[in-house]
Amino acid sequence: MPLGERGGWERSESRYCGVETDFSDDVPSLLSFHISTGGFDYVLAPLMNPSYRPSLVEGNGSDTQVLPVSGSDLVLAPSQWSSHVVGKISSWIDLDSEDEVLRIDSETTLKQEIAWATHLSLQACLLPTPKGTSCANYARCVNQILQGLTNLQLWLRVPLVKSDGDSMDATSEALNDSWEQWNSFRLLCEHDSKLSVALDVMSTLPSETSLGRWMGESVRAAIISTDSFLTNARGYPCLSKRHQKLIAGFFDHAVQVVVSGKHVHNLPKALDSNPEGTQRHPLRSYLDYVAYLFQKMESLPEQERIELGYRDFLQAPLQPLMDNLEAQTYETFERDSVKYIQYQRAVAKALVDRVPDEKASELTTVLMVVGAGRGPLVRASLQAAEETDRKLKVYAVEKNPNAVVTLHNLVKMEGWEGIVTIISCDMRFWDAPEQADILVSELLGSFGDNELSPECLDGAQRFLKPDGISIPSSYTSFIQPVTATKLYNDVKAHKDLAHFETAYVVKLHSVARLAPSQSVFTFTHPNFSPKANNQRYKKLHFNLPSDAGSALVHGFAGYFDSVLYKDVHLGIEPTTATPNMFSWFPIFFPLRKPVVVHPDSPLEVHFWRCCGSSKVWYEWSVSSPTPSPMHNTNGRSYWVGL
Repeated sequence: MPLGERGGWERSESRYCGVETDFSDDVPSLLSFHISTGGFDYVLAPLMNPSYRPSLVEGNGSDTQVLPVSGSDLVLAPSQWSSHVVGKISSWIDLDSEDEVLRIDSETTLKQEIAWATHLSLQACLLPTPKGTSCANYARCVNQILQGLTNLQLWLRVPLVKSDGDSMDATSEALNDSWEQWNSFRLLCEHDSKLSVALDVMSTLPSETSLGRWMGESVRAAIISTDSFLTNARGYPCLSKRHQKLIAGFFDHAVQVVVSGKHVHNLPKALDSNPEGTQRHPLRSYLDYVAYLFQKMESLPEQERIELGYRDFLQAPLQPLMDNLEAQTYETFERDSVKYIQYQRAVAKALVDRVPDEKASELTTVLMVVGAGRGPLVRASLQAAEETDRKLKVYAVEKNPNAVVTLHNLVKMEGWEGIVTIISCDMRFWDAPEQADILVSELLGSFGDNELSPECLDGAQRFLKPDGISIPSSYTSFIQPVTATKLYNDVKAHKDLAHFETAYVVKLHSVARLAPSQSVFTFTHPNFSPKANNQRYKKLHFNLPSDAGSALVHGFAGYFDSVLYKDVHLGIEPTTATPNMFSWFPIFFPLRKPVVVHPDSPLEVHFWRCCGSSKVWYEWSVSSPTPSPMHNTNGRSYWVGL
């Protein structure tokens, strides 16, 4: 039975726990013992008798040869094979052996076992760990097999180890770093979207930064040996704090746990049997502990549950300048109360600075909301005026005629007729009847400037008084290199250049953030320089932590941080992100070809923001350690309409 039901975790495959077994030609009994009696969800079982070698079989190659597989396909229904069995490819296989007979036997057996697993409709098969520094032939054979697979997933077994690097040459280092082994293998597999990794979790673990690399990889299973468990005061098996933290991270990334090995804990006799007196499954106490860790996981907050469907899902950025947003889109963003509280705080501070207390009853502040949408910033501004006891005159400027209808109804409903004037016009082409003391806008995108806030506000700043206040007053974009296997494979699946030259809005989840983010472009308002937003360029250098080991960069996560006014900030940059705000997901800039980066080799990245007469676009590339092609969104239909 599954490990448990937790709020917000219903969709996670991590609640299923398997058990690694020996070969058996009586699969129904195997399932009965481990699933019905033991409580596990599936078995990780060898598909073929381990003593089998094609070259040793009499009459090898004849049409009458019967393979020593684990029983007939008829002993289970297809649904049982699919849901209760993960095939385990023979561990003796060595496709890069210098022994030609062993190499040929290995290739023959691998193809036979994969064919049998496909015939059984298994969901996945576990491939044995590569046995040497070279895995080229192994990867070639697997890549060939992957081309013909439809539903079957392949998991490569890799031990979770990372050497400290002391007194080791590059070859030894690669052998002793599981990530290096995995990366070498998958880079040789062009058809790697159906290739995942199963990590053997040992009693000792690599450093935290080294472990962090795996959160962006396609890890499907964590195989925990019973030898890795400690014993608690009551005699039960348990895991160290570091192991617990790692397993919790795996649960959060839909990784399934598989218990492997023999029973090595001597439980009290009272705990060694079921309530009805029957003998308990020897590994049941380990399963119970894994279930306990799963059930300890905190339920996801309501907003996180709502966003589950957006995790690692590629979306094109909104283009509010070119497109009129729909009511549902407005409503989604209007539910973000945190954002409007920050805006209200900023407007309140600006009003107090603009009008001293002694003149609060005399002076009226002119405030313009440019890009008013359906009015949330108008409401926040009026609430700030009420809070500070200041008099306010508001112009609400909005180009979307559908949203203007809503604004007119809102003004009537709230009784704002004498305070709010609605302007149905693009802010860049409006002739304001008077100048504003405060200009308020909500034009920021995930990258700060990707929804053309600089261009729009430069077009609107002519009706702001020379000493007027812009909210936001500045915003800065940031990027950081990430491992994002799922996102990269999703982009690659389109099989065209255009998708690799697109910036996507993504609720990042299964990613490894490889280095702290760095600032790219900053825009300040009001800015009366006519060339303020012409082409911008930034070169950045990122260094991986020394204990992280090498990593694969699939692209860059982009964020922003804005100063609304004085000390009031709003943003999604990880170290300064506004808590509990959900209006913006990060942006993802993919690379056509992933780049391997070592801790001793800085990653040199180049970013451009280019402006033409009718569009704005980004360009980006890597120049070191391995040059990448120039990625260019020019010619795409993004952010046009200037």
